[in-house]
Amino acid sequence: MRASPEGSTGRHLGRLALVAAVAVATPACAQAQRPGPTNSLTDVAGIEVGQVEQNGDGFLSGTTVILMRDGGTASVDVQGGAPGTRETDLLAPGGLVTEAHAIVLSGGSAYGLAAATGTMQWLEEQGIGYPIAGGVVPIVPSAILFDLGRGGDFSKRPDADFGYRAAAAATDGPVAQGRVGAGTGARFGLGTASVVLDNGYTVAAIVGLNPAGSPINPETCMPYGMFLELGDEFGLVAPSAADCAPADGGGAQPESGETFNTTIALVATDAPLDQTQAQRMAMVSNSGLARSIRPIHNLGDGDAVFAVATGDGSGEVDRGALQALYNAAADALGRAVVHALLAEGSYCEDYPSACANR
Repeated sequence: MRASPEGSTGRHLGRLALVAAVAVATPACAQAQRPGPTNSLTDVAGIEVGQVEQNGDGFLSGTTVILMRDGGTASVDVQGGAPGTRETDLLAPGGLVTEAHAIVLSGGSAYGLAAATGTMQWLEEQGIGYPIAGGVVPIVPSAILFDLGRGGDFSKRPDADFGYRAAAAATDGPVAQGRVGAGTGARFGLGTASVVLDNGYTVAAIVGLNPAGSPINPETCMPYGMFLELGDEFGLVAPSAADCAPADGGGAQPESGETFNTTIALVATDAPLDQTQAQRMAMVSNSGLARSIRPIHNLGDGDAVFAVATGDGSGEVDRGALQALYNAAADALGRAVVHALLAEGSYCEDYPSACANR
């Protein structure tokens, strides 16, 4: 039987006390985590990123290649209703091949999957791939987002040359953000983030942010993912009432009414995960999109999250550390969403007072 309001007063006060205790304890707990040296995907050892984009002459699109020269245990989780992917079946646990040599994120909708062919060509030229008699077969899964026609010409989209040049340009330096690579024609660009856990493992994420939903809370005009911030990495303050009225939060749909979108992402760690564990990390990491974008995983979105582990396979990660890795990956992906939003630039144009300290 439901307790009366009067009878629940003690329990209610107890809950408030518990919430207050958690709020006080949270900053101390958060100090155990910090962004990596570049706060980007390449903070994970064994990861390189290369990007190519074209803006002008009808183009507004690009390609991002995540390169693992020594291979990385890989899996994927697809939650969107309209995905465009390549080689994702290969990433299900239980098959022959458990590692990928590159992951390609690209604009161009289904046409953009051709970029992976160029990345395969470059890897073959370097002798990188799954060894077979007579040569190697590079394993290059891919996912795309919809940006067709956003530069003015529907036929101008990434092809194999984009994937080849992006692979050739890959480095382990800081990753450029905003309207670069796969984020060039996306609604909110490309972003990345990393975190070093107190157990020494690094976790990082990269995202091409092109959702049908919005990363901005229309009630506060702040990013939904603000609560995930480490330190003062976003550098935002609450916008003025004038900036936040009317609070449209970027709208639930693109201005054109276009319903084809997709947010594509990758999370990575230097922990030694097997493919089943990598798959679980991809699945949990999709929660990072749910924490920072609303609504998410719509019928017109092809949302996909890859997971890569570059650890050498020595040793095991215990259950507690695994759960910490998974949650850190989800949070890093949510933070990458905010970085994409800020790097793209339109947020600070719309809410200049929120960016006064940036």
